[in-house]
Amino acid sequence: MKYILARSNIDILKQFAWSKVLLAFDYDGTLAPIVTDPAKAVMRPRTRALLDTLTERYPCVVISGRSQADAKRLLRGIGLAEVIGNHGIEPWSISRRMARETDSWRPVLEKHFAAFPGVHVENKDYSLAVHYRRSRAKKKARAEIRRVATALGRVRLIGGKQVVNILPPDAPHKGMALERERERLRCDTAIYVGDDTTDEDVFALDQPGQLLTIRVGAKSSSAAVYYLRNQRDIDRLLQKLLDLRSAPLRTSLQ
Repeated sequence: MKYILARSNIDILKQFAWSKVLLAFDYDGTLAPIVTDPAKAVMRPRTRALLDTLTERYPCVVISGRSQADAKRLLRGIGLAEVIGNHGIEPWSISRRMARETDSWRPVLEKHFAAFPGVHVENKDYSLAVHYRRSRAKKKARAEIRRVATALGRVRLIGGKQVVNILPPDAPHKGMALERERERLRCDTAIYVGDDTTDEDVFALDQPGQLLTIRVGAKSSSAAVYYLRNQRDIDRLLQKLLDLRSAPLRTSLQ
């Protein structure tokens, strides 16, 4: 992986910024720091201001593992072209069947993990997230979550930072959501920034010259080509993208 903000890599960032590019971001761990209570994961004021200005110069979307309603709550007032929730399910691929599936899984998980301190089941309507950040036996909790989730039947499991996401097996992923948004917004290229396992569905897309993938935190097993050193580095990236697209260029591209 290569550091995207290194002087030697600014040219590739410039090439994408000068194209008809879509900017797409994960939320938790990317735009906002990871916190103990997910409900309190808010962007720093500077990040919010930079992102809001960025939406005036580029088409921007957020693709989050959160429910769409929850993500929109945290992003209220920012001029995004779309907020996509549930790892790519909302708003384009929601169905009553998916809701029924997750609704049938929820009581099983809630009953089982009521006896596990620090483990919490989050209902996102079209998927479930079992958090174990507050557990004192994280390794045991993670293994038990996967065991119980697998016993539910055909499910898709996506790991994360002290969370296991449980989705219907045919649910779309973030890579599919990004492609749909790029087509809908008529963009030729895309820059995607994420930090977690669920973002690997975007990082793994094989589109040299059309997709620039950036991971928050270097990780040798990631399919992302570039990285940011840490979550606070997102402000430097947003500022650089603003610097690379002036008002006259914005007018000619949009």
